[in-house]
Amino acid sequence: MQVTSTITCPHCGHATAEAMPVNACQVFYDCTACGATLRPNSGDCCVFCSYGDVPCPPIQESGAACCVTAE
Repeated sequence: MQVTSTITCPHCGHATAEAMPVNACQVFYDCTACGATLRPNSGDCCVFCSYGDVPCPPIQESGAACCVTAE
């Protein structure tokens, strides 16, 4: 299981490697370059699944949507 994902901001294109929580989904992320607050796209459980190059650990483990969120 991978626990690091590179998030790419859809607003400014800045990419940053971030550690992912292993037992929950992260539903907010503030871009370190432009300050935009990212939220998951419709149908995604977290910002890593929407903007990261690796899906979150709960999705990696189950292959299905998870319902636990962390803010």
